[in-house]
Amino acid sequence: MFAKKKQPPIKSLIAQGTRIEGNVFFHDGLRIDGEVIGDLRASDEQPSLLVVSEAAVVTGQIHADHVIINGHVKGPVLAFELLELQPKARIEGDVSYKALEMHQGATISGQLKPMAGGLEDKPTLKLAANNG
Repeated sequence: MFAKKKQPPIKSLIAQGTRIEGNVFFHDGLRIDGEVIGDLRASDEQPSLLVVSEAAVVTGQIHADHVIINGHVKGPVLAFELLELQPKARIEGDVSYKALEMHQGATISGQLKPMAGGLEDKPTLKLAANNG
Protein backbone atom coordinates (compact mmCIF):
# COMPACT_ATOMS: atom_id res chain seq x y z
CA MET A 1 0.00 0.00 0.00
CA PHE A 2 2.73 2.48 0.95
CA ALA A 3 6.13 2.45 -0.67
CA LYS A 4 8.70 1.48 1.95
CA LYS A 5 11.34 4.17 2.18
CA LYS A 6 14.60 3.48 3.94
CA GLN A 7 14.34 4.87 7.45
CA PRO A 8 17.08 7.17 8.68
CA PRO A 9 19.37 5.67 11.35
CA ILE A 10 18.74 6.51 15.00
CA LYS A 11 21.85 8.48 15.93
CA SER A 12 20.70 10.06 19.19
CA LEU A 13 19.17 8.74 22.41
CA ILE A 14 17.64 10.49 25.39
CA ALA A 15 17.90 7.67 27.92
CA GLN A 16 15.46 6.68 30.63
CA GLY A 17 16.23 8.69 33.77
CA THR A 18 17.28 11.73 31.70
CA ARG A 19 15.20 14.92 31.69
CA ILE A 20 15.78 17.70 29.17
CA GLU A 21 14.17 21.11 29.53
CA GLY A 22 14.37 23.08 26.28
CA ASN A 23 13.82 22.62 22.58
CA VAL A 24 15.60 19.75 20.81
CA PHE A 25 16.64 19.95 17.14
CA PHE A 26 17.87 16.76 15.47
CA HIS A 27 18.99 15.17 12.19
CA ASP A 28 18.24 11.60 11.06
CA GLY A 29 16.75 9.58 13.94
CA LEU A 30 16.14 10.28 17.62
CA ARG A 31 14.85 7.86 20.28
CA ILE A 32 13.43 9.14 23.54
CA ASP A 33 13.22 6.89 26.59
CA GLY A 34 13.39 9.73 29.13
CA GLU A 35 11.54 13.03 29.55
CA VAL A 36 11.62 16.13 27.34
CA ILE A 37 9.96 19.40 28.27
CA GLY A 38 10.19 21.44 25.09
CA ASP A 39 9.63 21.08 21.36
CA LEU A 40 11.19 18.30 19.27
CA ARG A 41 11.94 19.41 15.72
CA ALA A 42 13.65 17.45 12.96
CA SER A 43 15.77 19.03 10.26
CA ASP A 44 13.89 19.76 7.03
CA GLU A 45 16.97 18.94 4.93
CA GLN A 46 16.73 15.13 5.10
CA PRO A 47 14.28 12.38 6.17
CA SER A 48 13.76 12.08 9.91
CA LEU A 49 12.56 9.48 12.41
CA LEU A 50 11.43 10.10 15.98
CA VAL A 51 10.67 7.25 18.40
CA VAL A 52 8.94 8.01 21.71
CA SER A 53 9.21 4.79 23.72
CA GLU A 54 6.79 3.38 26.27
CA ALA A 55 8.68 4.93 29.22
CA ALA A 56 9.03 8.39 27.60
CA VAL A 57 7.13 11.60 28.35
CA VAL A 58 7.25 14.57 25.96
CA THR A 59 5.66 17.92 26.83
CA GLY A 60 5.82 20.11 23.74
CA GLN A 61 5.35 20.08 19.98
CA ILE A 62 6.69 17.29 17.78
CA HIS A 63 7.70 17.93 14.13
CA ALA A 64 9.24 15.04 12.15
CA ASP A 65 8.69 12.99 9.00
CA HIS A 66 8.14 9.56 10.57
CA VAL A 67 6.95 9.53 14.19
CA ILE A 68 6.51 6.37 16.27
CA ILE A 69 4.86 6.86 19.66
CA ASN A 70 4.34 4.33 22.44
CA GLY A 71 4.68 6.78 25.35
CA HIS A 72 2.96 9.94 26.59
CA VAL A 73 2.95 13.15 24.52
CA LYS A 74 1.39 16.38 25.83
CA GLY A 75 1.27 18.73 22.85
CA PRO A 76 0.60 18.78 19.12
CA VAL A 77 2.18 16.19 16.81
CA LEU A 78 3.00 16.86 13.14
CA ALA A 79 4.12 13.80 11.17
CA PHE A 80 4.94 14.87 7.62
CA GLU A 81 4.99 11.27 6.32
CA LEU A 82 3.81 8.54 8.72
CA LEU A 83 2.54 8.55 12.30
CA GLU A 84 2.58 5.17 14.07
CA LEU A 85 0.70 4.97 17.36
CA GLN A 86 1.57 1.82 19.25
CA PRO A 87 -0.72 0.25 21.90
CA LYS A 88 0.45 2.32 24.90
CA ALA A 89 0.56 5.67 23.07
CA ARG A 90 -1.23 8.54 24.80
CA ILE A 91 -1.43 11.90 23.06
CA GLU A 92 -2.97 15.02 24.60
CA GLY A 93 -3.03 17.44 21.68
CA ASP A 94 -3.96 17.80 18.03
CA VAL A 95 -2.39 15.42 15.52
CA SER A 96 -1.54 16.19 11.87
CA TYR A 97 -0.31 13.42 9.59
CA LYS A 98 0.04 12.32 5.99
CA ALA A 99 -0.51 8.62 6.83
CA LEU A 100 -1.66 7.15 10.15
CA GLU A 101 -1.25 3.69 11.67
CA MET A 102 -2.98 3.28 15.03
CA HIS A 103 -2.90 0.14 17.16
CA GLN A 104 -5.66 -0.91 19.51
CA GLY A 105 -5.17 0.72 22.92
CA ALA A 106 -3.61 3.97 21.68
CA THR A 107 -5.51 7.12 22.70
CA ILE A 108 -5.66 10.67 21.36
CA SER A 109 -7.29 13.56 23.24
CA GLY A 110 -7.39 16.10 20.43
CA GLN A 111 -8.26 16.52 16.77
CA LEU A 112 -6.99 14.32 13.95
CA LYS A 113 -6.09 16.35 10.85
CA PRO A 114 -4.84 14.69 7.66
CA MET A 115 -2.31 16.91 5.88
CA ALA A 116 -3.02 18.13 2.39
CA GLY A 117 -1.24 16.04 -0.20
CA GLY A 118 -2.11 12.70 1.33
CA LEU A 119 -5.16 12.15 -0.86
CA GLU A 120 -3.69 13.36 -4.16
CA ASP A 121 -1.32 10.37 -4.31
CA LYS A 122 -4.22 7.94 -4.71
CA PRO A 123 -5.60 7.09 -8.15
CA THR A 124 -9.07 8.35 -9.05
CA LEU A 125 -11.76 5.70 -8.66
CA LYS A 126 -14.19 5.18 -11.51
CA LEU A 127 -17.43 3.39 -10.90
CA ALA A 128 -18.50 0.69 -13.35
CA ALA A 129 -22.07 2.03 -13.24
CA ASN A 130 -20.89 5.29 -14.83
CA ASN A 131 -19.47 3.61 -17.96
CA GLY A 132 -22.87 3.57 -19.67
